Amino acid sequence: MIRGNSGNVQGLAATPLVGAVVALMLTLGAGAVEAAAAVQIAAWNFNGAQGTLEPSAGQGTAATVGGTSGTFSAGDPTDDGSMKPAENKAWNIASFAAQGSGSGERGVRFDVSTAGQGSLAVAWRERHSNSASRFVQFQYSLDGTTFVSTGLANDGIFEAALGGEVWQPQRTVDLSSITGVADNAKFAVRIVSVFAPGTSGYAATAAGGNYSAAGTIRFDLVAFSGTPVPAPAAAGLGLAGGVLALGGGRRRE
Repeated sequence: MIRGNSGNVQGLAATPLVGAVVALMLTLGAGAVEAAAAVQIAAWNFNGAQGTLEPSAGQGTAATVGGTSGTFSAGDPTDDGSMKPAENKAWNIASFAAQGSGSGERGVRFDVSTAGQGSLAVAWRERHSNSASRFVQFQYSLDGTTFVSTGLANDGIFEAALGGEVWQPQRTVDLSSITGVADNAKFAVRIVSVFAPGTSGYAATAAGGNYSAAGTIRFDLVAFSGTPVPAPAAAGLGLAGGVLALGGGRRRE
């Protein structure tokens, strides 16, 4: 007689039913590990003969905000998404706010649905002209309307530490710990020009230079990545656990 209790685990494992369930769990577990790998949700390289705001991967929209304007200029030389150097483009943003006004309002916006995705991260490259603001801030929105930087490292602020007219190191923001970002069809982000921290004015990118509203900031290689949620194997593992429980609770004479 086999009784389904904690003292008979070894005996249960030997039954055909439980053996099949264990095999299923192992298979599903392997699938869960694979599914947890980050995948690209949306990306922009802006490449093309004239440049484009159409995503180079996935779906989403890109727009200027706060009264800025956008054109296309030479892109990051590390971009290998274009087979023709002349088609390697970046999004060049101009018409920023006057000195002492509009901090955190002017820049670019990307709307990308995170439906079915979690552990979100955003990466991009940028290049400031000498007279552009040295500082930008990454902001996110959970409703597509209100943008904040709550919970981000350094309040989401990045500095063009290498000076003007050079591509800055890749910027990356990890949003995996921000509640409400995952599985959100209304998710959006902005990258905007801001005052130098602790001041009421913009600092020029070039050391010793003067800020100008005519300065520009280029953006390139913008990418959103995440992992599928819930993990595809989760439901299967739950089912397997249920089958084990049923098997463990059955008495056979």
